[in-house]
Amino acid sequence: MQDLLPIFPHLNAALNSLSALLLIFGFINIRRQNRETHRKAMLGAAIVSTVFLASYLTHHAIRTYMFGLGPTKFGGEGIARPIYFTILTSHTISAALVTPFVLRTLYLGLKERFDKHKRLARLVFPVWLYVSITGVVVYMMLYQLFPAAN
Repeated sequence: MQDLLPIFPHLNAALNSLSALLLIFGFINIRRQNRETHRKAMLGAAIVSTVFLASYLTHHAIRTYMFGLGPTKFGGEGIARPIYFTILTSHTISAALVTPFVLRTLYLGLKERFDKHKRLARLVFPVWLYVSITGVVVYMMLYQLFPAAN
């Protein structure tokens, strides 16, 4: 099972990237007034984000409870450390705060309450996109640019 652990960060980064792409695709399509494609893209982004969350939690549960490894260490030094931890902190807080609003926005859209959906989506969309993009940035910094020597 421990051999599977290195796969999770790459999978999670791919899921975050796909979520960001679907969000942008959905945004472009609603601007073009293509509601059906917008709906599919946004539902896809929600599904991919849900799969990401399940994968992320599974990864950390396995690391912690099966192997006692704890969180992955950041290997960067100097100015990279405060930059990384600032991005990580804003990503984590934004992800936790935006989630119920994403669900509410999806609900309003699916119920065709478009006035309320549009008002809320204008606030939720940029935060959700930020969370998806910064998830990839955190991955890049943690696993590609500044991996810790284990």
